[in-house]
Amino acid sequence: MLAQILAVTIFLVMFIMIITEKIERHYVTLGCGLATLILVFGLAMKDLHAIWETLNIAPMFTLGFWYEAGTASESTSGINWATIIFIAGMMIMVEGMAKAGFFRWLCMAIAKMVKFQTVPIFLTFMIMSAVLAMFIDSITVILFLAAVTVELAQLLKFNPIPMILAEIFCANLGGSATMCGDPPNIIIGTSLGYSFSDFIMNTGVIAGISLIVVVLYFYIVFRKQLVAGVASEELDTTKCANKIENKKGFIISCIIFGVAIVLLVTHAQTGLTVATIGLFISIVTLIAAGKSAFELLKKVDYKTILFFVGLFVVVGGLEQTGTLEIIAAFIGKISGGNMYLMLAIIIWISGIASAFIDNIPFAATMIPVIKSLAATQGIDLSVLAWALAMGTDVGGSATPIGASANVVGTSVAAKEGYPIGWGKYCKYMVPATIIVMVISMLIVWMRYL
Repeated sequence: MLAQILAVTIFLVMFIMIITEKIERHYVTLGCGLATLILVFGLAMKDLHAIWETLNIAPMFTLGFWYEAGTASESTSGINWATIIFIAGMMIMVEGMAKAGFFRWLCMAIAKMVKFQTVPIFLTFMIMSAVLAMFIDSITVILFLAAVTVELAQLLKFNPIPMILAEIFCANLGGSATMCGDPPNIIIGTSLGYSFSDFIMNTGVIAGISLIVVVLYFYIVFRKQLVAGVASEELDTTKCANKIENKKGFIISCIIFGVAIVLLVTHAQTGLTVATIGLFISIVTLIAAGKSAFELLKKVDYKTILFFVGLFVVVGGLEQTGTLEIIAAFIGKISGGNMYLMLAIIIWISGIASAFIDNIPFAATMIPVIKSLAATQGIDLSVLAWALAMGTDVGGSATPIGASANVVGTSVAAKEGYPIGWGKYCKYMVPATIIVMVISMLIVWMRYL
């Protein structure tokens, strides 16, 4: 009991300190992570095994961490080093692409295609974010699109924050549509035996309908903020040059990006884990960069990586003390035999929980719960799985720390001089999250019950 109280207290303190933004968030999570290791695991539990399990270092020295055959490779306990390595690798790749002029070329191509009108760019990027996230990890999508958005915003002199927020939400929504789009979906699919087509025919339909509503929502709330500071006829055309100066570097960066997409889409078939893919892509990028490799390494956002490390440790405290299991068991108790209520609880509890804690361990914790509910309540397991997938995938959009894409997107914005505070983030993202969760609940009710 003491360990649980300490774990929850540390998590709440971390959460409050991150919201207040008085201390840089990577210092907050690392400090709270250290407190979890000492107070929860050391003093309260006196369990060195829990510390070792949360640090999660041993799996990195096993073949399964780098190559797996038919089983989920995502770590569901403690620090998810696969995610850390993958994020770092994608950051290096994106920096390499930026140096080669890829983002400059792409943003100019899109801008010219829509005649430098901000609203069409906004709508195009939202849809692009959702579609790309169906097949590529949302972290990669946001690293890619946020960089383009900032580049274009600086040229056309508009505020990129609305566009980045919309892109983050659409990336998380698009990721819910397929099995490879989001880590919780990979866990659910591999644990319960569902395929890519199973997801696309079920969560994909929900995500598609929700995307139409979400695009309309963001257009309505942001339309007044999307006025460009420079009219297209006044734009300095010399700054719009779409010429690629380093053609060799550009071609290489495009090839590397294409290889990354193929590896991510096919990693379930090839057995290569996201850690392997991230490491491989980073090494290839650094080799291709040659003398500029050290410069790329210096540009990596190490603060975001450290933030994730600390966050995983604190969430590991909730895991090791059984706090997440208590939350999961609560769903089974209060739902009774009412299937409508059961599905609503799974969607909303999963969504609310995923807004504040990492959705990977929560999804893993919930899988045995929905198996038990399916067996005892006589409801189709797949229906519970789709409800869990939508809740965990979409709910994470509500707060800046709810999903990896949120952390990465806000970090890119802050790095470029456009900080997004908790107040501004939640003001627009919480209503969007509620809208999609209501749509998800209604569709699940109407289609499956």
